[in-house]
Amino acid sequence: MLKIAIKPVSTGLRAIRRYGFKTSLRARRRKEVMDVFEKYMQNNVRDLKNEQATDLFQKEFQLDVEQAEVMFNTFDKDKNGIISIWEFQQFYMCMGDHCQEVIDKFKELDADGSGKLDGEEAKEGLKTLQTATVRHLEKKEIEFFMKSAVGDDGLIDLGAFTILLYTLKLYKAPAPKS
Repeated sequence: MLKIAIKPVSTGLRAIRRYGFKTSLRARRRKEVMDVFEKYMQNNVRDLKNEQATDLFQKEFQLDVEQAEVMFNTFDKDKNGIISIWEFQQFYMCMGDHCQEVIDKFKELDADGSGKLDGEEAKEGLKTLQTATVRHLEKKEIEFFMKSAVGDDGLIDLGAFTILLYTLKLYKAPAPKS
């Protein structure tokens, strides 16, 4: 009787290395996130205190002190004063390589230079932005997104604006019917 041994095909990064496949975008992003984050970690602990995280935001993403603090407060989801690797990954997904573009757009919309968008500035800005399906938002959608992004003070800061842009990048719904 003939016996044939079948070995399972390697999966994941081993397969990529072994067979020369290109790495997936998700795997590359994970590596980018880890490479940046590990520069600021201490004692192999995968979280950054406020000072370390704001230093990371300033040096790696060219944010000023105030912008770095806003990003820290926005992405410290559990409000424990620490950015975990997961929280940093959320920041990186929203900002990534487009950090300066997001900041420039925010500054462009912030007509009064207050560092926050009031209702009118935000509405005007949302009229110019496009969804993932490359269409402009309808009035109903603008109102919806405004409600989801506005803070307790009735304004939108850079952090909320960043999350709003990321949401729009993923938003694929058809235009609402009148």
